[in-house]
Amino acid sequence: MSLAAYCVICCRRIGTSTHPKSNTYWKDIRNIIKFTGSLILGGSLFLTYEVLALKKSLTLDSQVVEREKMKSYIYVPTVPLDKRENYGLTYQARKELHKAVRKVLATSAKILQGPFADTFSTVDVEDHECASWLLLRSTKAGDRAERWQAVQAMSEARRWHDYQYRTIAQACDLRTVIGLARSRESDLRFFLPPPPLPSLKEDSTIEEELRHLLASLPRTGLDECAQYFTALALSESSQSLAAQKGGLWCFGGNGLPYAESFGEVPSATGGMFCLEALVRHSEVSTHCHKIEAYGGLQLLQRLYQLHKDYPKVQRNIMRIIGNMALNEHLHPAIVRSGWVSILAEAAKSPHIMEASHAARALANLDRDAVQEKYQDGVYVLHPQFRTSQPIKADVLFVHGLMGAAFKTWRQQDSDEALMEKVLDDESRYTTCWPKSWLAGDCPALRVISVEYDTSLSDWRARCPMERKSIAFRSSELLRKLRAAGVGDRPMIWVSHSMGGLLVKKMLLEASQKPEMSPVINNTRGIIFYSVPHHGSHLAEYSVNVRYLLFPSLEVKELSKDSPALKALQDDFLKFAKDKNFQVLNFVETLPTSIGSMLKLHVVPVESADLGIGELIPVDVNHLNICKPKKKDAFLYQRTLQFIRETLAKDLEN
Repeated sequence: MSLAAYCVICCRRIGTSTHPKSNTYWKDIRNIIKFTGSLILGGSLFLTYEVLALKKSLTLDSQVVEREKMKSYIYVPTVPLDKRENYGLTYQARKELHKAVRKVLATSAKILQGPFADTFSTVDVEDHECASWLLLRSTKAGDRAERWQAVQAMSEARRWHDYQYRTIAQACDLRTVIGLARSRESDLRFFLPPPPLPSLKEDSTIEEELRHLLASLPRTGLDECAQYFTALALSESSQSLAAQKGGLWCFGGNGLPYAESFGEVPSATGGMFCLEALVRHSEVSTHCHKIEAYGGLQLLQRLYQLHKDYPKVQRNIMRIIGNMALNEHLHPAIVRSGWVSILAEAAKSPHIMEASHAARALANLDRDAVQEKYQDGVYVLHPQFRTSQPIKADVLFVHGLMGAAFKTWRQQDSDEALMEKVLDDESRYTTCWPKSWLAGDCPALRVISVEYDTSLSDWRARCPMERKSIAFRSSELLRKLRAAGVGDRPMIWVSHSMGGLLVKKMLLEASQKPEMSPVINNTRGIIFYSVPHHGSHLAEYSVNVRYLLFPSLEVKELSKDSPALKALQDDFLKFAKDKNFQVLNFVETLPTSIGSMLKLHVVPVESADLGIGELIPVDVNHLNICKPKKKDAFLYQRTLQFIRETLAKDLEN
C-alpha cells in the first residue's frame, strides 16, 4: 500500500471515531507518525511532509511530492492555535506530528554527521538537501563562531530549491533571521513576508491613526523640540484634514513650515509632522515601548508601504525603527511584525540613504555580531553587512553648517562627471565617496558619518526652540559616538566647515572626562576641509541676505569676534601640539554663492590655518572643497594618502 493511501485510510478512520479521547483514536495518529518516521530513517528515500490543513484531517499534497521528486517539506504554522481547540483533533495531531518531526530531524542530522555517514551514500538526496537542516541546527549552537559560520554558509546558498528557502524562513530563530538580513548575499526568500496588517478603524485614516498614537504617548522626558513637534503635529494634522475635505486654509500657530512641506510632498504632508514627532519620541526608551504597545510597528509599516514614492517619509520611518531597535526587549516584536524582511530588501538598495538607514536598524538588531549601538544620526557607511574582514581602524566624517551625513560627501557634479555618470560603476561616479571609494581602497576601515540639524537662520529653523551651541552639539555627538564604539580602535576625523569646530570641541571635552579617554588615546589624525578656525565673514552679511535676517546661534558663533571661537582655537592648538596629532588642512580659494544676491569667500586662507599641519589651497568654493570630481582627483588622492600614512602601523597589525 502506498504511503498516501495509508494516510488517507487512517485519517478517515480517525474522522469516524466515536470518541476523540479513545485509545484507538490516538493510536492511529501515532501510527501515522511512526510509520512516516520509519520510512524517513530506514528506507532509501528521504521524505518530509507539508502540513496543508489539520483542522479535521491530515492530508498529503501529491502535486508537491511529484514536483519535488517525491520530497516535500514541513511547513510549521506560527500562528497560535485557538484556545477553544486545545483539546480537539487539531491540537493533538499537530502536537504529535511536531514531536515526531523534531525527533526525525535531530536523529537524521546526527547520523549524517556521524561515522556512519558513508553508509547513506546510496540515499536519493542531494548534498544541499541535508545541508539546509544541518546549517539550521548549527545556527542554534552555543558557540558564537559556529553560529556565524552557519549563517554565512546559509546566506551563500545558491543551489537550493524554493521550498528550502521558505522552510528555513519558518524554522530559523530571531537571531538567525537577523543574521541573514545582515549578510550581503542572502536571498530574500529567506524572509517571510510581513503578516497581514490589521484593518484601520471604520471611517479612520492613517493620519488620524498616527495622531491617535502620538496623543497616547507620554509628554514626559521630552526636550522642547520634541514637545514642539508633537504639539504642531496634533494641531496641524487636523487642519490638513479639513483642507483636504474642502475646508478653509487656516493655519494656527507656526503655519509656515506646514505650508512649505505641503508644497514639497502633497500626499505625504499629513503624516510628516507626526513622523517628525515620533522620531523624537523614539529617542526615549520608555516611549518606544508605548509605540509598540499601541500598534505603532504595524501602523508605520502601513505608512511605509503607502508612501513608496516618498523617500523622505520612508527614511523617517526607518529612523524610528532604528531607534526602537536600540531597545533589545523590543527585538522579538520588531521581527514578528515583519520589519526584518523590509529592512533586508532596503539594505540592498542602490540608493545610499535608504541602504544606510536600513543598515543602521539591522545593526542595532544584530546583537550576536555587533556590540556597538548606533543612535539616531550615526551611520556606518562601511561595512554595512556582516564581514569576515577584520576592522582595524575608524574614519569619522563630520559635516558642517547646512550639511548632511551623505550629501556633504558626494562627488562634485561637474559637467564631465554628469555626462560620464554610470550608476553601476562607482569608480567613475558616486553619490558618496567615503562609502564607494574609501571603503574600496581601505576595506579594513569602519567608515562612519554623522548627521545633526543646523540652520543659517532662526527663521528657517525646523524647531524654533532648537538654539544649540557648538558646545551642546559636541557633547551630544560625543556621547552618541562613544556608544557606537568610537575610541575602541585607532581613528581619523574628517571634517568640513563647522564640523571641524565640533571635532575640536569633542576632543577637548573628551580630554576632561576619564570615561572618554579612549577617544583621545586612539585619535591618530584630523583632516579639516575649510574649517574657520579664526572665524568667518558669514554672519557679517546677515543684513544683506534674507536667509540670514535672523542669524542662527551657529552662524553667530562663527563670527570673527566670537570669544568662544577664539578660546576654542587657543585651547585646541596647545592640546593638539601636546598630543602630536597629525593634521591636514584644505582651504577654498573661490567664492561661494549665498542665495541669489551674494558671493562670499566663506573661509579665507588665514582663517583655515590651524597653526599646525600642512595647509593646501584648492581652486574650489566652500561647498566643493570636500567633493572631489573624480577618484583620481588631487583632493581625494591626498586625503587617501594622509589616511594610509597616518594609520599605516595600525593597518599592518
